[in-house]
Amino acid sequence: MTINPVIPAVSLRTGQTGQSARTNELGMRPMQEAVYEKRGEQYLLIKSPPASGKSRALMFVALDKLVHQGMKKALIVVPERSIGGSFMSEPLSKFGFWADWIVQPKWNLCNAPGSDEGQVARSKVKAVGEFLKSEDQTLVCTHATFRFAAEELGIAAFDGCLVAVDEFHHVSADPKNRLGYYLNQLISRGETHIIAMTGSYFRGDAVAVLSPEDEGKFETVTYTYYQQLNGYQYLKELDLGYYFYTGPYLDAIDRVLDGTRKTIVHIPNVNSRESTTQKHKEVEHILSVLGDWEGENIETGFHLVRRADGRVLRIADLVEDEPVRRNKVVSALKDPAQKNNRDHVDIIIALGMAKEGFDWIWCEQALTVGYRSSLTEIIQIIGRATRDAPGKTRAEFINLIAEPDASQEKVTDAVNDMLKAIAASLLMEQVLTPRFEFTPKTAESAPLDGYDYGEEGYKPNGTNVGFNEQTGQFHMEIKGLVSPKSPEAQRICREDLNEVVASFVQDKPSLEHGLFDEETAPQELTQVRLGKIIRDRYPELSDEDQEAVRQHAVAAFNLTQKGQKAAEEVTQAAGGEEKIGGNTALIEGMRKIAMNVRDLDIDLIDAINPFEEAYKILARSMNAETLKQVQEVIAGRHIALTIEEARDLAKRALLFKKERGRLPELTSPDAWERKMAEGVAVLARKKAEERANG
Repeated sequence: MTINPVIPAVSLRTGQTGQSARTNELGMRPMQEAVYEKRGEQYLLIKSPPASGKSRALMFVALDKLVHQGMKKALIVVPERSIGGSFMSEPLSKFGFWADWIVQPKWNLCNAPGSDEGQVARSKVKAVGEFLKSEDQTLVCTHATFRFAAEELGIAAFDGCLVAVDEFHHVSADPKNRLGYYLNQLISRGETHIIAMTGSYFRGDAVAVLSPEDEGKFETVTYTYYQQLNGYQYLKELDLGYYFYTGPYLDAIDRVLDGTRKTIVHIPNVNSRESTTQKHKEVEHILSVLGDWEGENIETGFHLVRRADGRVLRIADLVEDEPVRRNKVVSALKDPAQKNNRDHVDIIIALGMAKEGFDWIWCEQALTVGYRSSLTEIIQIIGRATRDAPGKTRAEFINLIAEPDASQEKVTDAVNDMLKAIAASLLMEQVLTPRFEFTPKTAESAPLDGYDYGEEGYKPNGTNVGFNEQTGQFHMEIKGLVSPKSPEAQRICREDLNEVVASFVQDKPSLEHGLFDEETAPQELTQVRLGKIIRDRYPELSDEDQEAVRQHAVAAFNLTQKGQKAAEEVTQAAGGEEKIGGNTALIEGMRKIAMNVRDLDIDLIDAINPFEEAYKILARSMNAETLKQVQEVIAGRHIALTIEEARDLAKRALLFKKERGRLPELTSPDAWERKMAEGVAVLARKKAEERANG
């Protein structure tokens, strides 16, 4: 087996501070302590990555609400039954807390027999009703069970209760989303406390999780991927990338599947174009790639496969349909006695399982074949590899993507898969980077408390980059930056920039033209397309606040891209030494950007194509001829301007005229000037048509 190197689209070197796992006198990690400080809030939103301890943070807060805040009951609601195990009884007092978390076995409905859907779920709905009348205080059930219970028992049944929703990104502001509908009803009634927990506060369909009105009622605790991973003890490096193949994926999987590493392989959905439609034969082929099959372990149901070097691999097959065999494998993987046994299993092959909430700390490689149903799903799969574990120094996520076929029709079909992979890498790069604190650069600008501005300190007349080691935040001053005025706009700029970026990278026209159309001006993406996304997402904001959010989002996105690139150059200049790791290279990379410009201004940032660094990775990873064909297909698609976008362009054209003394021209060699002129022309035609029609 020859393993081909994958060119990572994202690479993070951690600081290995060990801070993430340290506990205080109550047995709380840093994230849990931050959540507990907000325990008095009626509505609490916890944004925190996998393995950061959200389930235990919930236990601490729920116990306080039950004992000290007058809540009668706590209902923990999870998306699927397998995740219910994360909320079983825990002896918290053993680690310093003042009470234990206790869930009676009969009230963990995730373990109760029967489906959670349709008519079969009636028995579990009945159990919820019985729980609400009982003396016990804690219950665990699935999202589906809670939806049916809310429908049958009514919203008032949950008055005086805490409802905690795990994997909150399953909620949607769309009225058709029933979980979102009932949560909206609970919030409107105001008699229930709600805790929302998620590792990815964005959805694959780009629909908002909550309406702005409801979201504004939540107090948010954000613990970033950067804080989590940088505070690990063992994991040094995380790489994320995509590998393009031609022909059947089974002919290519041996190039990236490393049998020496703990791996989760997600094979494609049987209805996808990557699938052979014979999932069991696909599993058999993967087993044969790894070595010679020697049977199954009687106790666990794991396949035993002997590698060429003589080592026997234990492989869990979660694609298996036969209930008895499948349940044996699932039970073996969930065995609490084996949780800390690195040698229990070596490779897991799955299709729809082993994603969100699946806890296997030893996973070093997540290998996913083909298109996934949503960006959120990809982010969740990546989370399987980001756990810290003894001896685990490097982890990676590889998305095995079919390279588009030579015919134009198939090129067009395959572009969507490619864009999904690129969008995921762009978003994860944003998620893994420290957060930004942006301020306008003015004559009165001053350093912020807690930030280190480097050896020379803060320069009043220079471009400054400060870093706060405690919070993991950058401070950067930007000339011409619009500051958010309303509390909601300030909250968005403080908490939700990653969600804005998620919407942006999922905007297909932006991604297509930003990557493949050289005639697209960067400002068409950073100002027009992103501006429309923000207007659609936050229509309640004033024009000024919408522009402030846009500027903060594009600054965070573009500076992350440029900063990571500069960090690579810093590391290479140092010979790739171990000492250039963690946040060191990134801080130096950001300062390198500042040194290269006299004034860091918003116009300069708007003039950067947000996708140019991703294109460079793509050009190194993909066949040059195919890449050229994709460019030709995309360049031939014209993005039709809406009237709203034309108005926005016309406003920017007026600013152009104020600066240059003339309006933009359609014949200009500058792509952005031509685009503004096009906006003016479209608006003029529209007004002429309206006059002609009376």
